[in-house]
Amino acid sequence: MLQQRGTGRDSFLKKTIAPYLMVAPAMAFLLVFTFYPMVNLVYLSLFDYNLVNPVKKYVGLKNYNTLFARQDFLVALKNTAVYTGAVVILLILLALLLALWTQKDRPLNRFVQTATFTPHLVAMLSCAMIWAWIMDHNTYGLLNVVLGFFRIPPLRWLNSSATAMLSVVIVSVWKSIGYYTIIIMSALKAVPTEIYEAAELDNAPKIRTFFRITLPLLSPQLFFLLITITISSFKVFDTIRVMTGGGPGNSTDVISYYIYRYAFSHFRVGYASAAGTVLMVILMIMTAVYFQVLSKRVHYQ
Repeated sequence: MLQQRGTGRDSFLKKTIAPYLMVAPAMAFLLVFTFYPMVNLVYLSLFDYNLVNPVKKYVGLKNYNTLFARQDFLVALKNTAVYTGAVVILLILLALLLALWTQKDRPLNRFVQTATFTPHLVAMLSCAMIWAWIMDHNTYGLLNVVLGFFRIPPLRWLNSSATAMLSVVIVSVWKSIGYYTIIIMSALKAVPTEIYEAAELDNAPKIRTFFRITLPLLSPQLFFLLITITISSFKVFDTIRVMTGGGPGNSTDVISYYIYRYAFSHFRVGYASAAGTVLMVILMIMTAVYFQVLSKRVHYQ
């Protein structure tokens, strides 16, 4: 009888405590490296605090009032929105088209897949430095050399406010398109062939098959890409830091670089923390809107 009670108690402990012990390391990691920095970020945004003077002075919402009153922050917010919108649209659209084009197992398709995925394996810092040389406005810039071969006047890719943001977007899309193409392609290969065979028997046009079959079945992966690309685009930093430094003027100044500049160049940690809090709230709101509006259109198999 006692042995049965002991066995039942051990089984109860395994079912109740063991799952929490298994996830405890991951939860501890999230608490220390994710939750605590978020709380501390909001906390520091309420103080006038810099790295030169360690004494914190409580100022309440003054940093936020100053933040939204400054024109440079509003410009950084607008530039971030433009960059994010362009990268999200181009990456999802081009990755989808490239996946549809290269989904068949052919030598040329395998070469294209390898060529487009290889930049993803290279550090963004290295890619930005290489593209900064390629887009240099001097005579040794590779793009301008090609334009000169066709007798086209050279462009100031990174030194003109008209083309600087476009240049950064091109580099970001070029680096990431192979990775997202692989994700969409894996989803395409998981679609049952019987569905397409039934559509062919019904003589369904290719366009209708794409919008009625392929696109709905890809909606979970596209929804995932929409969220991840949006978040990563809002946090873009290294490309801007290496290629343009936020310039020319402030045409490529984004929120992440804005936070970095005020925290480590002007040493205004409290003000930079307020900008970081605004960025965090924007990402939370956008993610919630995505789930509220678009999750109903996602078709899970």
